[in-house]
Amino acid sequence: MNTMNTFRVAFFVFAKVYVLAVDLNHTEPFRPNIVMVMSDAFDGRLTFDPGSKVVQLPFTKYLREQGAVFLNSYTNSPICCPSRAAMWSGHFVHLTQSWNNYKCLDNNATTWMDLLQSNGYHTKSLGKLDFTSGSHSVSNRVEAWTRDVLFLLRQEGRPVTDLTGDASTMRVMTKDWKTTDSAAQWIRHSAASLSQPFALYLGLNLPHPYRTDSLGPNAGGSTFRTSPYWLKKVSQQHISVPKWLPFSEMHPVDYYSTFTKNCSSNFTEQEVKDIRAFYYAMCAEADAMLGEVVLALQDSGLLSSTVVLFTSDHGELAMEHRQFYKMSMFEGSSHVPLLMAGPGVKAGLQLAQPVSLVDIYPTMLELAAVPAPGGLSGHSLLPLLNQSAALLAEPRPDWVLSEYHGCNANASTYMLRKGKWKYIAYADGLSVPSQLFDLSNDTEELHNVASQFPAVCQDLDKVLRSVVDYPTVSKQVQSYNKQEFSAWRQSLGGNYSSTIANLRWYLDWQRDPERYEKAIDEWLKAST
Repeated sequence: MNTMNTFRVAFFVFAKVYVLAVDLNHTEPFRPNIVMVMSDAFDGRLTFDPGSKVVQLPFTKYLREQGAVFLNSYTNSPICCPSRAAMWSGHFVHLTQSWNNYKCLDNNATTWMDLLQSNGYHTKSLGKLDFTSGSHSVSNRVEAWTRDVLFLLRQEGRPVTDLTGDASTMRVMTKDWKTTDSAAQWIRHSAASLSQPFALYLGLNLPHPYRTDSLGPNAGGSTFRTSPYWLKKVSQQHISVPKWLPFSEMHPVDYYSTFTKNCSSNFTEQEVKDIRAFYYAMCAEADAMLGEVVLALQDSGLLSSTVVLFTSDHGELAMEHRQFYKMSMFEGSSHVPLLMAGPGVKAGLQLAQPVSLVDIYPTMLELAAVPAPGGLSGHSLLPLLNQSAALLAEPRPDWVLSEYHGCNANASTYMLRKGKWKYIAYADGLSVPSQLFDLSNDTEELHNVASQFPAVCQDLDKVLRSVVDYPTVSKQVQSYNKQEFSAWRQSLGGNYSSTIANLRWYLDWQRDPERYEKAIDEWLKAST
């Protein structure tokens, strides 16, 4: 049976069993199996129209049609480790103190998967977890610690594309495919024979850009790699070329990010379109991995009793706002996919309520009929999925919070999305100007209207401060950065100057090493 026919069978089986699904609100709780697929750097706007028209994503479309898609779902921090720490713990970043890709959850932190396991679920985690400390490069850490230093250095590789294989090359990201195969094999060979419900987590690297090997061992991910097979899934006529503000009109933090991400030089229109096309093709490959899991559930007769969830840790700018990567509150970076389908989830729902990754923790617990601990930052999504206001144990906030404290942004950043507004505050709220975007009229986020709507900013800032005392948190991060950098420098002894000069900013640093070392000394002496 070919892939399309198999998919049609899966669609028919899912639709048929959905009618027979046990309602999640029945007096005797039904405990479904749970499968969560979490990709990396997947732009959530691609999972619904008009964004979905640019690339063929049949399995995210399948989940959308047979279940629910959240139209305004956000990361709690637009970078890998802090975002995943929030998802696994159910707590905002300023509570976990996951300040960067190096400092995240403690190894003994209790995740929702831990609670499911201790309450009768068989649990299985495969692939990228990335929510504990220590797995990222020294260069990445130093760049995060020194972001307040008064210098401007290119830290990332310039974004490039790399076409590999031919029209039959389906498996470009072989590491992810190997992990996905393991997940599908476990479903087929082990899950069906279990006497208890199971929870399976699959973490993917795609569509995160690949490491650029030519830039050495400290290189970040600046290579967008795919094959002709996946490029055929991209609709070239729907690829937009994003508008860029002139450098003189850019917000100072956005300018800093553009420069450190090595995007300040000239790009041709074709370069930009190629980067975006290759990124979309990488998303198509990730979608196929999701599909392998869905088909394994169908083949094993488990689809009718399994809730499937697809999301990502953050998005990808793909040259919007003259940037690639994440680390930004612009939609391409902060808006993530969130789709759920399975027993008890009404089909064809498109939900506009703002939600975020911290909502996954209480949702998983409620699915499993496990009492949620107090003090969680998120709220279960099940009342929204059942469209039952009566099920709300407490009022759901009409806003979401995202924050960022890592590299490539020279100030702690706090985003509040509420209604049509996106409000972004920085640092102490005074030293760096805030931003306000009306997403109903400015989907490209090119017009900061903060000065035109001071009352709106004041109201949103009040809400933001009721959630997080962000000036105090910013000071905590600044103190942490100085302490960590000082300890690292001391550990190097006489090797400090040569080591710091040869991190991934070496091309700029080595032009004037004495100047940059002096800037760091002055930063360390300044009071926080």
